[in-house]
Order: sequence, then C-alpha cells, then structure tokens
Amino acid sequence: QVRLVESGGGLVQAGGSLRLSCTVSGPSINNYRMAWFRQALGKEREFVAGVEWSGAYTYYGDSVKGRFTISRDTVKNLVALQMNSLKPEDTGVYYCAAFSGSGHIKMQAFYKYWGQGTQVTVSS
Repeated sequence: QVRLVESGGGLVQAGGSLRLSCTVSGPSINNYRMAWFRQALGKEREFVAGVEWSGAYTYYGDSVKGRFTISRDTVKNLVALQMNSLKPEDTGVYYCAAFSGSGHIKMQAFYKYWGQGTQVTVSS
C-alpha cells in the first residue's frame, strides 16, 4: 500500500516562496515516477513538475520553469517542490502523485497513487 501525504501549503504574497513536501509511506520512492499536479478553482488539473524513479531526470510545466524545483530525499522517502517567485496564478490545490512502470510522466492518467492535496494561495 502506497500512501502520499502533502504538507507545506499556505498563504503567501506574490513574489514569495513556499516549499511543499510529499511524504511517501510504503515502498521506496526509487520504485516510482513522481510528480506534482495542481488544480485551480474551476480549471482542470495540470502537470507542474515530475521526477523519474532514478532521480536523473526532472520535468516541468511551461508556466513554472525557472521558478519551481522538484527534488527527492531518498532517506526520508519524500519528494519536495520548492516554489519561488510565486504568482497569483499559481494558486490552487497541489497534489502529489506516483506510478511505477512505463508511462508518460506528464500525463495524470498514468498515476495510480494520489495524495489528498494541499492548498496554495498567492495573494497579489
């Protein structure tokens, strides 16, 4: 059983930073491709950032490139998302997700495991 728990969301002013964490209970994160998705009110959930099971490759959505960084801590078995230069349009619920095996890391249909989400609100 794989359980994902997000933390670190909150309210921040535009230009500020937040760090989200996704703690994984169960198998090592080395077995999974992992990603962050977000969903703004009234919009579809979108890919934010992802990391391969090996940690060798990372991927980002166009709107967050250069501002967000995804990283893994294999000792703590968690994946983090460092968010800098936040904008009001970054507001939404951020979800951690994971899947094993082959698939497209940016496509949410491949993800089997999801966290409950954490709210990020960026004020202007």
